[in-house]
Amino acid sequence: MIVNRFAWVALVSVIILVLAGATVRVTGSGLGCPDWPTCWGCLIPPTSVDQIDVDKLDIEKFKRHAVRKGIDPDTITRETILESFNPVHTWIEFSNRLITLPLGLATLLLALFSWTARAHRGWIVALAWFSLADVVFNAVMGARVVESGLKPGVITLHMALAFLLIIVLVTIVWLSAPRRELPSLKKSELRPLWVISILFFTCLFAEGLLGSQVREQTDELTHAAGQLSRDQWIGELSGTWIYKIHRSFSWSLLITAGLMLWLACRIRSARWPEPKWIMAMVVAMMLMGVVMAHIAVYQVVQVFHVGTTAVLLAVTWHWIVRLQALNRMAGLDSVQRGND
Repeated sequence: MIVNRFAWVALVSVIILVLAGATVRVTGSGLGCPDWPTCWGCLIPPTSVDQIDVDKLDIEKFKRHAVRKGIDPDTITRETILESFNPVHTWIEFSNRLITLPLGLATLLLALFSWTARAHRGWIVALAWFSLADVVFNAVMGARVVESGLKPGVITLHMALAFLLIIVLVTIVWLSAPRRELPSLKKSELRPLWVISILFFTCLFAEGLLGSQVREQTDELTHAAGQLSRDQWIGELSGTWIYKIHRSFSWSLLITAGLMLWLACRIRSARWPEPKWIMAMVVAMMLMGVVMAHIAVYQVVQVFHVGTTAVLLAVTWHWIVRLQALNRMAGLDSVQRGND
């Protein structure tokens, strides 16, 4: 049971961290702390520019960031660095870093206590240590995001690793949970549901990565905020092929979620909550997409859109794992009937 609790804590922590990361991005606070692991050369971030000791900062790093943004590095001086300080952005980014602490602690304890698992110990131990490695590597990637000046490809990889961590933790939650009663079903009943569920999950993962690419484009628009308001972003985004694919591909989620719900409801001998939750979240995400596509790219809508994606990924993978368990049971039943 203790393994299951640590897995739940880690899972909730990573979803909260995804929300925090989305908040950092939509507010343009990604470089609120321009250095890592310190923030403006301090363990506790400053609240005013007077608290910053420029001598503790790597000015050459600021110049490298300027080059990546197409800015003349010779314009970067001690004075311009201090002018870039924004206490709100600094504390938003620092709060995002603080949220990584419960996630890191939970995954460490999960790995250490994974040996106490009674059932599926081999899988749980392997997945628990993999989750710890994922957290450590993603922390390094977080530092790389800062050092790269929010380089687009690095940000997408950062998000992909978070998605992978959610999948691993959900698997551990399922394997370490108390044994549950599963309905006995035929493989012929489960096969179409299994196929459409895998298809939905594949579309969801791809759509999430496409969404990260779109958010990278909004990051660029954030830098141009002085020239463009958020209701003008739509016109800029709609001309890009990534945005067009992301917008059109979202219909695949609605269609496959609808088919999944219909197939699940046809099996009257079992009632599962996941297909209904999945459908509800897909509809909510579509509505949020409509708001951003036709009204304005509001910050709060962006954050909830990303957060819903993380929760939807967790629920969908839990559903996939449940179906796998049902498929295994159906196979054992068919072998038993054959022996009889």
